[in-house]
Amino acid sequence: MGPEFLAKALKTLPQSSHPDLLVGFNKADDAGVFRINDDLALVQTVDFFPPIVDDPFQFGQIAAANALSDVFAMGGRPLTAMNIVGFPLGKMAPGILTEILRGGSEKIEEAGAVIVGGHSIKDQELKYGVAVTGVVDPKKIISNAGAQAGDKIFLTKPLGTGLVTTGIKRGAATDEQATAAFEQMAILNQRAAELMIQHRAHAATDITGFGLLGHAYEMASASGVTLKLFSDRLPLLPGALELAEKKMIPGGAKDNRNWLSDKVKLASSVHEQLQAVMFDPQTSGGLLIVVGADDARSLVTALDANRLPSVVVGSVETRGEHAVVVE
Repeated sequence: MGPEFLAKALKTLPQSSHPDLLVGFNKADDAGVFRINDDLALVQTVDFFPPIVDDPFQFGQIAAANALSDVFAMGGRPLTAMNIVGFPLGKMAPGILTEILRGGSEKIEEAGAVIVGGHSIKDQELKYGVAVTGVVDPKKIISNAGAQAGDKIFLTKPLGTGLVTTGIKRGAATDEQATAAFEQMAILNQRAAELMIQHRAHAATDITGFGLLGHAYEMASASGVTLKLFSDRLPLLPGALELAEKKMIPGGAKDNRNWLSDKVKLASSVHEQLQAVMFDPQTSGGLLIVVGADDARSLVTALDANRLPSVVVGSVETRGEHAVVVE
């Protein structure tokens, strides 16, 4: 669903209030956090969607990696997972579901979590996702609200998954572009999260359906700052700009652009194709990590050693007229 629709739907709902609810849905963060005691809190999230790739095993991998990312983004460690399935009985063979679940299981186990069950329903359209429960030290939660003026910004996966998957559906993406996107979406954000914890990240979020600019806006708003992004430093998937030029724009990108039209300032030098990439809704995107200037240099070295994008893609400034500024 688009961000504006969700905002209207949630606007009048009562907010849960509890002294141990450390992060709820009202904070637009990646997952909910509930304190068990002074040293332990639960991190909980859920995500599911229709197939974005044809291969059922790959679909399962990507959907699970996407859901697990919410726990990693908050500095948490996933413990358990529950599968969520909508399946068109009579239209697809049982073996397709087997492969989806096998792909999801592989990623869940890679993350160090265990599958404890799930739920399935008969549906007109295939859907799969995962509900994940993890743990975090309440004193060490990394939310989207801790960015401070002077901080440096990193992005740990290239952008453009929505453009590529739309290009695949319309026959415009090459096999090489598709393979690069599939491989990126299936990578867990686990190692990136470990590095951000080691280098004392002030804030983080994973980049998913609201695109880079949407999630950057949420971070800037939660933190009371302005995020300045350097468009020429952003990591991009192969073919992302070419597919944008061919108008392989998913509907979610248009929703994101409409929502952010008065919230983000784009320099005139940022060309239309690059703008499309920044509004592009991502699936299992990277972590947007904010660290202090003193820790940025060592994080660059650590990311580079782990073959993750290591370029500083922006900086944090005191709050100005716009929450996000792109140069």
